[in-house]
Amino acid sequence: MTQTVLITGGAGYVGSHAAKALAASGYRPVTVDNLSRGHAWAVRWGPLERGDLLDRSCLDAVFGRWRPIAVLHLAAFAYVGESVGAPALYYRNNVVGSLQLLEAMRDHGVTRLVFSSTCATYGTPGEVPIAEDAPQRPINPYGNSKLVVETMLRDFDAAHGLRSVALRYFNAAGADAAAEIGEDHDPETHLIPVALAAAAGRQPRLSVFGDDYPTPDGTCIRDYVHVTDLASAHVLALRALVGGATTMALNLGTGTGASVREVIRAVEQVTERRVPIRTVDRRPGDPPVLVAAPGRARGELGWQPQHSQLETIIRTAWVWFNTVRPIENLSHSESTQVL
Repeated sequence: MTQTVLITGGAGYVGSHAAKALAASGYRPVTVDNLSRGHAWAVRWGPLERGDLLDRSCLDAVFGRWRPIAVLHLAAFAYVGESVGAPALYYRNNVVGSLQLLEAMRDHGVTRLVFSSTCATYGTPGEVPIAEDAPQRPINPYGNSKLVVETMLRDFDAAHGLRSVALRYFNAAGADAAAEIGEDHDPETHLIPVALAAAAGRQPRLSVFGDDYPTPDGTCIRDYVHVTDLASAHVLALRALVGGATTMALNLGTGTGASVREVIRAVEQVTERRVPIRTVDRRPGDPPVLVAAPGRARGELGWQPQHSQLETIIRTAWVWFNTVRPIENLSHSESTQVL
């Protein structure tokens, strides 16, 4: 029989790609999502259970109906700036929602969980590349909320035998190679889709937040990892747990960084369009460099990014952009908020 895996947040960006990867690997992905920030159209490889993690009766019904062997937990709010202005929203949704999920798993005898964590748990790193044993000192409520959940996972393992793999993403980017799903946030804050929108004339310019960092070209450096590679890591983590792996936390990155200006040049090369920019002040709390030490994920899971070359990331994102927002339908008068 096909084994069922619940995916919380499976209507979102990474979650929908993970659902596709699960289905391709022979599992039945069942998405649990309240659609407050996800999209029903992105749920294409299994059933959608519309519900909220804060609703325990909904969780009990879903677990009883589907009897999953494991959970992939990706449901979370993930805007750093929003978390600073509305911390209660983030602690209620990300932390309390996760606690409700863990209690439901405990009570229904489900003991395997793959958790969508983040490099934001490290805060401003003391050393780069960042290894998993680096100090975790988040500098915003979003990062704090994810760190609290990681702590809960360890405690639930000790008390209830609920084993987990926490996957600390670096910068998720790109889109499904078949352009069936991709990135569609509102508002969009990620560099690559915003740069593509500027190149397409959908917004007047791209804001570069600071050009005086201690980096070769003065702009921040980040480790971009293709969303399809992230999805494959979730399947590998699930298989590891099924095979008896113990609770662990792993970085998901490439070990190679690209600066904001390097990303802009790559976008211009792929799109053959100029990206209009303006340089503005730094954003508080932006570290100069965030790059993963990715070796542990390779050692523990056999995970090796296959699609995370910067050109591949941007090219797949550009194809997706033109799938959902055809270039011929865009007017230079169209604009979104300049980020």
